[in-house]
Amino acid sequence: MAKVYVFLADGFEDVEALATVDILRRGGVDVKTVSIKDGTAVNTAHGVTVMADMPFGQADFADADMLVLPGGMPGATNLNDHKGVRDALLEQDRKGGKIAAICAAPMVLGNLGLLKGRRATCYPGFEKYLEGAQYTADLFTTDGNITTGEGPAATFPFAYELLATLTDEATAHEVAKGMMYLHLIAAGK
Repeated sequence: MAKVYVFLADGFEDVEALATVDILRRGGVDVKTVSIKDGTAVNTAHGVTVMADMPFGQADFADADMLVLPGGMPGATNLNDHKGVRDALLEQDRKGGKIAAICAAPMVLGNLGLLKGRRATCYPGFEKYLEGAQYTADLFTTDGNITTGEGPAATFPFAYELLATLTDEATAHEVAKGMMYLHLIAAGK
């Protein structure tokens, strides 16, 4: 079973974090939410208090198949300012592990130099932080071990892409079907 850690910082975008966790767990992925604070209570960008599974100091990312950064402001800035998060991302990339970031959070990857020579997307206006990347403006973009997503409305396709990457296309398809996502997409045509 794949192991994923989702970093939660005060000001994270509710739907980007929680829908991603939900979809991955529905697909059988072992997901742990990690508060970057000393405690587990984290406040979302929209004033909801969420209890993370663990504080950063108790997490060991050695078994991580993927590290995920939700966006939102000032959540993405708080992630960017956290030395432990930056170090974990650099180590994950060094060992070839998967990394995902959505909305404003790809700026953390850009600031670390992890997007140089890659295609990436983010919330419009944050592309200036994707140092060395080719900005795609797509809902999500996977290039090598890194997946980036555009913003809140892109969370579902972004999360299904992560699930397919961690499991397989059939699992992602079944979860999407069960959540009526495929029906939604078909109805929008």
